[in-house]
Amino acid sequence: MDASKPWSIEPRAFLRAMFDAAVAAAQPSCHIGSFLPPKPAGSTIVIGAGKASASMARAFERAWNGELTGLVVTRYGYAVPCEQIAIVEAAHPVPDEAGRRAAEDIVQLVSGLEADDLVICLMSGGASSLLALPLDPLTLEDKQRINRSLLECGATIGEMNCVRRHLSAVKGGRLAALCHPAKVVTFLISDVPGDAPGDIGSGPTIADPTTCHDALDIVRRYRVDLPEAARRLLESGAGETVKPGDPLIAAATHHIVAAPQLALEAAAGVAGAAGVPCHILSDRIEGEARDVGKVMAGLALQVARRDEPFTAPCVLLSGGETTVSVKGSGRGGRNVEFLLSLGIALNGECGVYAIACDTDGVDGQEDIAGALLAPDTLARAWALGINPRASLDDNDGHGFFGALGDAVVCGPTLTNVNDFRAILVLPRDAHCKQENGI
Repeated sequence: MDASKPWSIEPRAFLRAMFDAAVAAAQPSCHIGSFLPPKPAGSTIVIGAGKASASMARAFERAWNGELTGLVVTRYGYAVPCEQIAIVEAAHPVPDEAGRRAAEDIVQLVSGLEADDLVICLMSGGASSLLALPLDPLTLEDKQRINRSLLECGATIGEMNCVRRHLSAVKGGRLAALCHPAKVVTFLISDVPGDAPGDIGSGPTIADPTTCHDALDIVRRYRVDLPEAARRLLESGAGETVKPGDPLIAAATHHIVAAPQLALEAAAGVAGAAGVPCHILSDRIEGEARDVGKVMAGLALQVARRDEPFTAPCVLLSGGETTVSVKGSGRGGRNVEFLLSLGIALNGECGVYAIACDTDGVDGQEDIAGALLAPDTLARAWALGINPRASLDDNDGHGFFGALGDAVVCGPTLTNVNDFRAILVLPRDAHCKQENGI
């Protein structure tokens, strides 16, 4: 692109097109057919959980030429019709009774299998709460309390799932062990930084090298509100998971069929087609969302004002999963918290736009994917009597961007490869004149 020419693409539409491309590239129908195992001599049973599990089930049905039966559990509103696989909806991110019953039904479905049977397990982000079967003597109410505390304490997804694995009757490889001696093949859509299989849905079919001691360290570090029964499970070692090398899951295999990097590359393709250089910074950024926002603002300002380390125009892309330590009365949401922090640090810098959305269409506990940021965002907020800093301090990013009409609402995307962040930096001098009508 010629930096001396006026910007010819509407920035908000351009950023939204990049997000849409990222979501489209992570659809299960694009990938599952490439990983089909040989047909078994016995039965084929499909099980699964996650926000993308229903669309994964439909994709598998359409690709599989043979009889099968099965059940998967997905988030409310994320079901899609399947012909042979039952779809159950349950709550996310805090589990409910529907998820507990679905987990029990899945355990029943894989009980008593033979060596010539095949279990296909479809896992995506969200399975940690959707597949909710507490380890005895824990109750569903205990699991709900633990999940709420984990979500609000600021722990990383890996740390949260370490605790969850050791308090579950099906996670941390336990579900695969229940399938023994049947062959287990797991298809994974990654929503975790680094694509660690054991952290996707807390790894129901993946051997777990972490220990109860590790989980206790996390509980103490973040002061997680843990019921006494859960603490006893960890302290006694009774919550230990299935370890690498265990013969019950030695034959289990897995494939990551979609991941954050794939989505970022698809978005970069949209930018490339428009002639805008695109730089993928990382697909695994973690940390407090507001802190990541400050760092990204510093990088964007360095590009905008000094053409370092990249030259404007360009797009800075990143993925991963940040966290929000909820201390205010707001609803949290790591993408809107990131974006609000970014906007405050940019302070209306002309020519810098951004989008931050969760690829599953849900940011935190809200049916809102994320939001868009523009150079005039803070000014428009002040004009409405909204104090951006106060909104950030209150963890009220959703309220802030909702009041401005800048929330991104796309509904269930039927996939989940975690957060998508794109910062568009336009040539400063040319774009400042264009913004000011010069």
